[in-house]
Amino acid sequence: MIQALTLSGVAVRRGGRRLFEGLNLSLASGEAAVLSGRNGAGKTSLLRAVAGLVALEAGTVAFGGADPAAARAGGLHLVGHQDGLKPARTAGEELAFWAAWCGGAAAGATAAVERLALEPLLDLEVRRLSAGQRRRLALARLLAAPRPLWLLDEPMAPLDAGWRVQFGAILAEHLAGGGLVLAAAHDPLPIPAQVLEIAG
Repeated sequence: MIQALTLSGVAVRRGGRRLFEGLNLSLASGEAAVLSGRNGAGKTSLLRAVAGLVALEAGTVAFGGADPAAARAGGLHLVGHQDGLKPARTAGEELAFWAAWCGGAAAGATAAVERLALEPLLDLEVRRLSAGQRRRLALARLLAAPRPLWLLDEPMAPLDAGWRVQFGAILAEHLAGGGLVLAAAHDPLPIPAQVLEIAG
């Protein structure tokens, strides 16, 4: 559905102030980009704008000719800095919810559990998981319901060194399959990626 992402002259205003303006980016299938900049520069706001959750003050976001509403509804994942998980649900319930919400199949959820070693956590309430375990659970939706464009906000921040390597492999496989990645990150991603500096 989404084979490209193009930002042209993008500007975003939040809380009465303009965060940035004139941002341009072009991503094709199999490519990744990292949003770089100080805290508060607008990296998260840009991810949310691409997802359609924040209005643009100027510029355009295009998805390679795909209808923007359809692309956003069924062609992208947004995994925010906050994991977006309900603390009272078990990890298994939460994964099942996200897989169904995003249109995934049971086989996809099973594959995500295996790939991210979630089996021992499925009966535990989310509130009992460590930060790294919660992040692995949040990232599982990427595999449980495959979509071409991944919008990731500090995806590896809570992960330990071993899981950073594992997630790097998942990112590489996504790109090799024609996927696209746009990530806000202070640390370099373990994949080739262009850098879009947001001065703020």
